[in-house]
Amino acid sequence: MYLGIDLGTSGVKLLLLDEAHTVIATADAAVPQYRPQPTWSEQHPADWLAAVEAAVAQLRSQVPAAWAQVRGIGLSGHMHGAVVLGAQGQVLRPAILWNDGRASAECVLLEQAVPTSRQITGNLAMPGFTAPKLLWLRTHEPAVFAQIRTVLLPKDWLRLQFTGTAVSDMSDASGTLWLDVQARAWSPAMLQACGLDASHMPALAEGNAPTGTLLGDVARRWGLREGVVVAAGAGDNAASAVGVGACTAGQGFVSLGTSGVVFRVTDAFAPATERAVHAFAHALPQRWHHMSVMLSAASAFGWVTRLTGRGDEAQLSAAVGALPGSRQAQAPLFLPYLSGERTPHNNAAATGVFMGLRAEHDAADLAYAVMEGVGFGLLDGLNAMRAAGGQGRDAEAALALVGGGARSNPWAQLLASALGTPLQRPEGAHAAAALGAARLAAMACSGDEAHWCQPLAAEAAFQPEPAQQALLVERYARFVALYPALQAQF
Repeated sequence: MYLGIDLGTSGVKLLLLDEAHTVIATADAAVPQYRPQPTWSEQHPADWLAAVEAAVAQLRSQVPAAWAQVRGIGLSGHMHGAVVLGAQGQVLRPAILWNDGRASAECVLLEQAVPTSRQITGNLAMPGFTAPKLLWLRTHEPAVFAQIRTVLLPKDWLRLQFTGTAVSDMSDASGTLWLDVQARAWSPAMLQACGLDASHMPALAEGNAPTGTLLGDVARRWGLREGVVVAAGAGDNAASAVGVGACTAGQGFVSLGTSGVVFRVTDAFAPATERAVHAFAHALPQRWHHMSVMLSAASAFGWVTRLTGRGDEAQLSAAVGALPGSRQAQAPLFLPYLSGERTPHNNAAATGVFMGLRAEHDAADLAYAVMEGVGFGLLDGLNAMRAAGGQGRDAEAALALVGGGARSNPWAQLLASALGTPLQRPEGAHAAAALGAARLAAMACSGDEAHWCQPLAAEAAFQPEPAQQALLVERYARFVALYPALQAQF
């Protein structure tokens, strides 16, 4: 048995996988998020640990016999977060998360300090990345900065609690702006620009490599045998790729999680920063990937569900599915920038906008607009990746559809038509990152990458619909015009 632990923004998901690729059980536990000031986003690492412990107790009680057979554990987590530790390993302040926008000015300073930063890191400096957050701390919280001895990413802080080892993997480390992504090693120049050096960083390992074993007291508390291997794991998107079997060049997925992602594997490091496309190391050796990211995706649909008070998300999704095309054509347009935006705008100040509201619009119209706006944001990202080159006809090949929002058939169909790309929803798509973490654990134990990179069977497939595409093409043209028209108002 192999255990995948995925630390998401809204909660922790655990997944138990057997040797036959069968998911035996899953468990979830919520994690609170805090926004103490506008554009800020933080969490307490202690809450992550409490959520893992709660989910472990759930799994252990669900399938005690299978639980006792766990051989390996893999970790996945939301990227870019800054967990700063003092000399005794104590957490010095709440973790600053990926969707925190406070460090815009520091991005400019970082690129001025290292003019070759984009070539080294494969990415623009964006407020969500880890390095600008440390520059912000150095300026605004100098007493905290002076105490920092170690900086860890969120999932890697969990590893430290479980194994006593400070290690990160290549995919997650790519999102710090401290990694030389082609060399797959920490960059002295990028660290120095932030007042840090290699001594502040964890060791680096490929995602399918072992990084230690469970500490004895953790194993006893969890009811597991000694010697359980903990794999390096991956950032959440690279883990999702492994989960759906996107392990070779050209394969990829679309994710409707808290954020939205279009991801494609590449066999070489290929920076494409002109339109804010990310170029990261993959979780597997000698592979990289392109990725576009929007900061609000399924979270935007959760927001509009709460805003309208219209039951739960499944009920509102069904109401959207029942809307005729004539209603969709008259729906307002929605800019989905509730937490700012990355690809292609790189604008932390961008905000959400409904354009074209009228008295006759109801909750279903607003929900349709949000689904469509997220779809258009993903299309912006896919178009940026296409413009970056290196995709060829692969950009038109079928993509897997993962994340919590993938459960919605109306949304999946809208996305296929908006992107002009067939989408396949794998079995267990909502837990792809946890599944990928479990697969990386299996690789760390067995060394058999090919066996554990098999694509998942498709639960459902969605093809672009010509009539829907015709409607969306006209509405997308209006969507694209809105951002430059409103940019000065953000």
